[in-house]
Amino acid sequence: MSVLIDKFDVFAGGFWLTLQICVLAAVGALILGAVLAVLRISPVPPLRAVGTGYVNIFRNMPLTVVMFFAAFGLPALGSNADFLRIPVLDSLFSRLGTDLPYFRFALVALVLYTAAFVCEALRSGVNAVPAGQAEAARSLGLTFGQNLRYVVLPQSWKASVVPLGSVIIAMIKNSALVGFFGVVGDLSQTADQLTSAEGYAFVPVAIGISIGYLIMTVPLGALLDRIEKRQAVAR
Repeated sequence: MSVLIDKFDVFAGGFWLTLQICVLAAVGALILGAVLAVLRISPVPPLRAVGTGYVNIFRNMPLTVVMFFAAFGLPALGSNADFLRIPVLDSLFSRLGTDLPYFRFALVALVLYTAAFVCEALRSGVNAVPAGQAEAARSLGLTFGQNLRYVVLPQSWKASVVPLGSVIIAMIKNSALVGFFGVVGDLSQTADQLTSAEGYAFVPVAIGISIGYLIMTVPLGALLDRIEKRQAVAR
């Protein structure tokens, strides 16, 4: 178990990089998922079809496949992949020191995949709002956008918090794949480096990696339990 102390800086570095990936992917997935949820409940059939098609494709596709196309398909575009370079993100990645070759591609894969589940979590919250609320808003002359903004979404948020939290926890665990698709320095790649390249025993290294993921998931799970209990009391 001495590896946990001797290589603490390596574990800490892997944890920090994994945490950055998870936070950025969560923000991106929440934004894209919210857009998809609006498309899914839109009164315009073509928009509903786009949202439904996206969710059906990515929700039923293994993350490994999405990660594979992101890691090996996007780099094949060459200069055409410059659309992934957004000035704000460039500045952020530079400050964090994470402007790594495959970091962006792994981030894209996690966002695209997780957004489908975020969309369904949000849509479940929208479906929990009584239909009479939306009908009353329409009778007052509110547009679809105003109806969502002022009536539906504020009420659906409470019902969506716990499912959204579960989606984010699943995404944190799914992020373990990024180290196997070119991202250097995350927790899973750190485990491979310590066991394969440096010859440390697998079990102590696996314990160290597991602790890193538990630090991220257990507090979030406890927070979700507390929110769920509060909602149950309120009902």
